[in-house]
Amino acid sequence: MRLPTNALVVLVGPSGAGKSHWAAANFRPDQVVSSDALRALVGTAEDDQRAGTDAFDVLDLVLERRMGRKLLTVVDTLGLDAGRRNKYLQLAERYAMSPVAVVFDTPGETCRTRNRGRIPAKVLAAQLAARDRATVDIEGEPWSAVYRPEPVELVASDLLEQGRTPRQLRFGLQLSSFNGDGPLAERLGEIVSVAEEVGFESIWVMDHVVQIPQVGRKWEDIPESWTTLAWLAARTSRVRLGTLVTGVTLRNPAHLAKIVATVDVLSGGRAVCGLGVAWWEWEHELFGWRFPRLAERYELLEDVLQLLPVMWGPGSPPFSGKVLSVAETLCYPRPMQEHVPILVGGSGERQTLRLAARYADACNVRGDPSTVARKVAVLTSHCAAIDRDPAEVTVTHLSTALAVGSRREVESYGPDLERFSVGTVEDHIGRYRLLAEAGVETAIVSLPLAAKPGALETFAKVVSAFAI
Repeated sequence: MRLPTNALVVLVGPSGAGKSHWAAANFRPDQVVSSDALRALVGTAEDDQRAGTDAFDVLDLVLERRMGRKLLTVVDTLGLDAGRRNKYLQLAERYAMSPVAVVFDTPGETCRTRNRGRIPAKVLAAQLAARDRATVDIEGEPWSAVYRPEPVELVASDLLEQGRTPRQLRFGLQLSSFNGDGPLAERLGEIVSVAEEVGFESIWVMDHVVQIPQVGRKWEDIPESWTTLAWLAARTSRVRLGTLVTGVTLRNPAHLAKIVATVDVLSGGRAVCGLGVAWWEWEHELFGWRFPRLAERYELLEDVLQLLPVMWGPGSPPFSGKVLSVAETLCYPRPMQEHVPILVGGSGERQTLRLAARYADACNVRGDPSTVARKVAVLTSHCAAIDRDPAEVTVTHLSTALAVGSRREVESYGPDLERFSVGTVEDHIGRYRLLAEAGVETAIVSLPLAAKPGALETFAKVVSAFAI
């Protein structure tokens, strides 16, 4: 039984069917919410039937709070009442959890033996009859899956495999954390050499001068992005090199054009210029950069999207945009590429994707397959509005991923399983197949442990499954 980590698991069966024993064998104690345990909490003992109403009131409150936090939860009750099951289904839908029913078809005689002296025979007979009705009714209820009790394998919710027929997909590697033993240059050189060798087609770095809180602490190493890309150009021969993404507020835009052109020349024509409106105000304050209001940053982004091709093109005409003016667009040496690809990062449907549709060669989005499909539809509509072929805008997708060799190793990551999107190679093939079907053409992967021996080689099995 392969369950996503965002599952609401409802156990269905009479007393003595083995529900509590199965739950204890397959889940941590903090993941199981038991009506019997709650009777003991609000009453005198687990079999205190007078405390039943209060116990279920507490159960409902606990479920509401756990669903709000997207925590995997096992409901250990009889599960025989259709009205209460419907309540669980509605709760799962409200919080976008995956509702799973586990039906215990333990023989009636076994249940009677286990309950002898505990539950009146008439009560147990009613439960067994209710179990038979529930088994039929559940098949018509909107559960994401219905199982019989089997050993459980937990899978990060976005990795639950949905098939094994991959579509073509390119892969890029994002380098965001630079922690590790030994000299930074040595470690970084080894990572990109292996990445190129095992099939990654692009290498990306964040454009920040301080490590962002989503990745690490502010005193951890994060080398300057375009300097790093220039150095990586000398350590690689095939992969494209880009930022994901450069904030348009961090550099003089004309100077940025010069920097990108230089990296393109030194790399033999492999630069990609990722651009975004920037978001981290504290970083700007720290380095003395101006951080305009969002509307002005969007105006600046639109100006930069128009300026850079002019800087890299023939002649040196003046440029005047909404907030940006350049007297003479001089940039020598010219980029080696006739057209340096520009990627716009961000999924804002009203402005960011509109700018990507009008000016960019690629856009980067995030999210699950359904979110990506919606973003692609919005991008397509923006392209249609200006009569541009949406196929001219490559859709890329950034996410964290960590591939390991076995299910046992997946489970060893415990609380980090979801945060790192840990899964087997087969898990990740299923995940990226769905993203490809949603419209992703290049999957950019941030590997938390890229420097760990074997990490890139293991993920390379995913890359090879989508080889073009």
